[in-house]
Order: sequence, then structure tokens, then C-alpha cells
Amino acid sequence: MLTLSGISKAYGERVLFADATLQVNRQDRIGLVGPNGAGKTTLFSIILGEEPADMGTITSERGVSIGYLPQENAPVADETVIELATAITPEYTKLRRILKAWEADHPIEAVHAEEVHDDVHDRFNELGGYRLEAKASQILAGLSFRNQDFERPAREMSGGWVMRAHLARLLTHEPDLLLLDEPTNHLDLEALLWFQGYLKGYPGAILVISHDREFLNQLVGSIVEIRQSKLIRYRGGYDEYLEQREAYELQQLALYKNQEREIGRLMEFVNRFRAKNTKAAQAQSKLKQIERMEKVEAPEGDDRKLEFRFPQPQRSGIKVIKLENIHHAYGEKVVYQGMGFQAERGQRVVLVGPNGAGKSTLLKILAGVLTPQEGERTLGHNVKAGYYSQYRVDMLHLDRTVLEEAFDTPQRLTEQSVRTLLGCFLFSGDDVFKKVEVLSGGEKSRLALVKLLLDPPNLLLMDEPTTHLDLSSVDALAYALDQFQGTLIFISHDVYFIRALANHVVHVNAGRLTHYPGGYQYYLDKTKAESERAGLTAAGRDGANRGSSENKKGRGSEESGAVSSKKDQKRLEAEHRQARSRVRKAQQQIVHRLEKEIQQLEARQTELVAELEKQETYEQPGRAQQINRDLMDVQHRLTELNPEWEQEATRLAALE
Repeated sequence: MLTLSGISKAYGERVLFADATLQVNRQDRIGLVGPNGAGKTTLFSIILGEEPADMGTITSERGVSIGYLPQENAPVADETVIELATAITPEYTKLRRILKAWEADHPIEAVHAEEVHDDVHDRFNELGGYRLEAKASQILAGLSFRNQDFERPAREMSGGWVMRAHLARLLTHEPDLLLLDEPTNHLDLEALLWFQGYLKGYPGAILVISHDREFLNQLVGSIVEIRQSKLIRYRGGYDEYLEQREAYELQQLALYKNQEREIGRLMEFVNRFRAKNTKAAQAQSKLKQIERMEKVEAPEGDDRKLEFRFPQPQRSGIKVIKLENIHHAYGEKVVYQGMGFQAERGQRVVLVGPNGAGKSTLLKILAGVLTPQEGERTLGHNVKAGYYSQYRVDMLHLDRTVLEEAFDTPQRLTEQSVRTLLGCFLFSGDDVFKKVEVLSGGEKSRLALVKLLLDPPNLLLMDEPTTHLDLSSVDALAYALDQFQGTLIFISHDVYFIRALANHVVHVNAGRLTHYPGGYQYYLDKTKAESERAGLTAAGRDGANRGSSENKKGRGSEESGAVSSKKDQKRLEAEHRQARSRVRKAQQQIVHRLEKEIQQLEARQTELVAELEKQETYEQPGRAQQINRDLMDVQHRLTELNPEWEQEATRLAALE
């Protein structure tokens, strides 16, 4: 359907693509990945014809239609939401307005096709008519628009909602090829789940840039990575891509080292004998042999990776923050009535629950940026809170430069220390003099993290911290937070990020908080969520009701003195401790068994790689291919075992 052949593109000395190729077939689902600045969005611009390639050709089947959703800042004029969602052509929008104006001036029973200009009505039906509007309405509802929003001017809505309306327009239009640049950034979890399911049945092809691994795992059938100025394609979702890329890199490294040794051996001969008349011809032959070699490139890591550690904050008291009898409402909508909450030092709490349940409101109350209408917020001893807003512009001054914004901190810092930290977050050279308003979403997120690090809190409250960060930056943030010794309370729809960090889950629904004292897998097991992603948006009736009934039983027991005597109570407590000890020991055995198998596989992996690096391996016919097959088997088994170990280790941590 679409073919890119020999595409090259450079900006000065910076080469994005060199002889890159890509084939997109009908109904393909392709994820496009690579570090920030690799050229993902530029590739979209080249496909759309908005930017020329320096070399190469793009061919497509006749009549193929392409729809594009930019990452942000899609245009909007004076149309309503439904007009924007149905704006497949300016003509359709114009005809719809004519017919709507006519209908408004006539009683509904008088509306007949012959009473309206025939050409207007007929042409409107040719373009899809009201069937198209009905389809757009269903899509808008799936993207969480309310019916009363359909006739609102789109320009009155926030940028995120405008992007959703543009997404609805593309899905309504159904082009043959969808180019989507970070489409999940502006979606709440319920809309994301709907969108993910809708795309699975989409009739056309999809090429999507996304930093959401769960989304890629659920949707795509192949991953295309921009690497070393090439487009490298891998089969499967994001997890399979990571596995295949690691095996590919090991193989490339072995081939590269082997070739370098061979070149070194040949050059040693050349250097020794090129000056001797009897050997000069042979030396020249060796040089030509080196020139004829198809050079193997050394595998390269990402050129620019986010690398940082959170400075360890001052130690707080055990009781970090407490909310008591919180009442809060937005107009007539009551969010919380008599709510209580408490967090202790070292907890990493993730807030989950359906859209609109009050998670962000709870986080703002905890952060002190929103004052509840009733109730008390009490910080523990030596507690300093830091808030990372979902909307980064709330944390930044757009008229300042990056350097000026970083300096806006209570701490007294030198310019060198600030610029060093900015460099760790990929703001180098003249980047620090950019205005904040021109930064991309990912750059704003990184700058907001810099501000937190320059004045580190010991209670960190984060609302969707992974939005706009690329996948390597999400890894870096998760690693840094894993080393953080303070208290973390956060909201996220990135399952990978949640699994990496959370040791306590709080389900928020209808003003009620249900606590799950364990990691995300513990929460899923207790609530029996249908999927990992669905667990984040579930209304949690089973878990919440179970938690509620348990709480009621607990209160009833306390009020009526359910334990008949202190002796019986001590016996029950001892039995409970013994039972927990047995479960913990069994879990320890499971974890130790998995760790032992992983260690054995990693040792085998090292042996195989070492054998690939030996020259004699390639002198035995078929030996290198067999080693590569064995290496792939080991990599596949490790990919299976590592998540299993993480799950079992999380359960063990909860038990301990």
C-alpha cells in the first residue's frame, strides 16, 4: 500500500535517515519507536509530503488516503465539536450548516427532501449524510465526550479535548492509513481502553508513535525502530521487540568483534610485509580484501538518555500525611464526604479508579494546592511535599527561559550546578536559553522534574508523571524513583511504571477509598480485574464491596468485643503469625527457585556470546547458526522468567 525506498534525510551534519526503507501493507499495525530526536515525527512529515526527503522515493497505491494526528496543537476554527468530528471535507461542514439552519426555521413534520434544495440534500447524503454524524457521535462518546458537548464551540475546550475531537474526525473518516503521533497522551484511562479496542477492529493500516508499552503490546503486530539512521523492523509487540533487539545486538557485537580481529590479522600481515618485494603483491591483495569486506557496524546505544538520581531527602517521621473528615464538592457534584487518608514513610502508593472518581482531586488536597471545603490536612514531622502536576504548564512560567525557570527555587545554587543538572535532563548548550513556551511536551516534563530535583521533597506527589516521556526516559524515571527513600503517592495509567514502583494500591470510587496493602498484582488478584489496564479504571465493586464489608465486620467486632477473651485473642494472633510465616517461606522458595534458574540462563547466555566471538566458531559449518538459535531460546526463556520473578518477588515483599 505504501513503500519508502532509499530514504535519506539530514539537517546539516545530523543524519536522521540514510537509505531507509519501509513497507506498509493494508491492515498493518506498526509501532514506530526510537529516542527523542531520532526522527519519528520527521518520518511522518516525509510520508505526508510536508517535508522532502534528500534522496529516495515514496510510492503508494492509487487513491490511498492518509489521516494524520499530530502530537499536539492541532488547528481549530469556529466549528462545534460535532462539526469538527464530521469535518471530512469543508463541503460536508458547509452543507450540514445549511441543512441545520433550514431545519431550525421549520417544524420537524414539514421537513421533506423536496422542500429543501435538492442539490444540497442529495450532495449531503452522497458525503455520508446523518449516518456520518451518528457514527461521529458514537466515537465522541467513546472518547468520553458528553452529549451536551457536541454542539459546543471546539475552541472553548482545552487543548486535550480539541485533540480528542480531531482523533474522532480521523476515526469517522476512516482513511486507509492512520498516522498517529502519541495519540494516548490526551486520553483518560476509560477513553484509552475504548480507543485501544476500537483500533483493533479498524479496517485500515496504522502507523503509530507511542511511548505506552502496554498500548503497543495490545495493538501492534510489528515494531519499527529508528536506529543508526535505518528503519529496523521486528515482529510482535513491544516486549517481543525488546527481546529480539537484545539478541540482535549480541549477534552484531560478536560479528563486529570477529571482523575487527580479522581486519587486524590482515593489517598485521600488510604492515610486516608491504616493504618486502617478495611479499608486496600479497600485502596489496590483503588490503584489497579488507576494502571488499562489507563492514559490520558496531551496535550503538541511544545517543542521548535521561540519567539521574533523586537526591535523598531529609528523613521524615513515620506518619507522613493525614487527611481527616474531608468534604469537597464542585458545585452540586460531591466528590468526598467525610473521607480520611493516611500515608507512612517509605510507602509508594498508586491511586486507581474510574475516570472522574476524584483521584486528581485527592492528590491536589494531599499536595496542599487545593483546600478542601471541610476537614483537616496534617503533615507529619519534618515532612516537605512536592507536587508534579499532570498539566506541566501549571508548574512552569512560559515566558521564561529554561535556565531562568530552573533557577526559580528556594535553594541557593550556582549556575554551574543548575546547568549540570539540566544537562542530565538533555538540556545542553544553547538549549538552556530556549523559552519554555516553545518546548515540546517531553521537554516540559523533563524541566518540571529538574525543578523537583533542585528542591527535593520527602513526600512526592505525582499526577501522570510518564506523559510525554519517551520509553527510555520512563525507564530512567522508574529507576530513580525506585532509589528514592521518601514517600511517593502517584497516579498513572502506565502499567509498567506502576508495577515497577507501587507497594500499596488505593482504589478511589464514588468518594470511597479502598486500600490494598500490596503491589499491583496483589490488587489485580483481589479485584479479579479482566486485564492489567482495566484494573486501573475498574469501578471495583467486588473489591470495594469486599473491603467495605470487611471494614464493617471489623468495626462490629471492635464494638461488640468479638474475641471472647484476651487468651483467645493471643491464640488467634499466634496462629495468624504462624500461617503468615508458612506462606512467606513457601513464597521465598518460589522466588529462590526462579532466581536460580535465571542465574543459570544468564551464565549460559554469557557462554554462548563468548563462543560467538571466537573465530573458530565460524570455521565450523552451521555452528554459528546453531549458537544463535540457542541464544534466542535462552533470551526467550529469560523474557518469560523475569516478569514471573518480578511478580513473585512483589508478593514476597508484600508478605514481608
